[in-house]
Amino acid sequence: MPSSSPSLVELHHLTFGYGARVILDDISLSVPRGKVTALMGASGGGKTTILRLIGGQNRAQSGRLLFDGQDITPMDQKQLYAARRRMGMLFQFGALFADQSVFDNVAFPLREHTDLSETLIRDIVLMKLNAVGLRGARDLMPSEVSGGMSRRVALARAIALDPELVMYDEPFSGLDPISLGTAARLIRQLNDSMGLTSIVVSHDLDATFNIADQVIILANGKIAAQGTPDEVRNSTDPLVYQFVHAEPEGPVHFHYPGPTIEQDFGPQTGSPL
Repeated sequence: MPSSSPSLVELHHLTFGYGARVILDDISLSVPRGKVTALMGASGGGKTTILRLIGGQNRAQSGRLLFDGQDITPMDQKQLYAARRRMGMLFQFGALFADQSVFDNVAFPLREHTDLSETLIRDIVLMKLNAVGLRGARDLMPSEVSGGMSRRVALARAIALDPELVMYDEPFSGLDPISLGTAARLIRQLNDSMGLTSIVVSHDLDATFNIADQVIILANGKIAAQGTPDEVRNSTDPLVYQFVHAEPEGPVHFHYPGPTIEQDFGPQTGSPL
């Protein structure tokens, strides 16, 4: 039964890690319905891990992860697949099927998860491609489109089933300024026109801050900052300030923790001088 909560996704005291390495440490956050939420922070901070947890690829070790009021973690395969049909995913580099045309890539989830006729599928695919400005590219192969176009085809595929939630993993990575601006505008426009809820994982501060309603910055397994783009941009927290202003020095160090220089390069016990 659909939840009446104002949040479509909620994490409650969630912990996840790989072996002894903790990635997310007792974090709680909410993703408001109908809004664009940005997950940001230094590499390895757990942003993509949250997307995987929402999609059920990974399971939380403790705590709860609610999608529309239902906890994803204990779901069996049938329940998980039903939840996933209400989600769309834009992978970092599009992840198009190389041996299928643009049209067939977008048609794939419709053919896989519905019993619609090919005539109706054709109309839906062309509508989705039109929404991303690529209806005329329907017959091209992935090898024949640019990186920016590939990302837009992947976006059309992600919204093919009219999902409630769309997750974007680094949608601006590797794009030229024009393609980046187009992608950012599309995320905002589609979110508002289709009544979506969007989660955007990104390192591009300007593009992401321009389209986000809420920004969450992750660091050291915790939430370092959460609020509107202006609130996060004006934060005085040293770690958040370093990230937002791209400072090379701060709480996030250049060197990964390890032995000191003296320990690695100094005279070794028992070694000849």
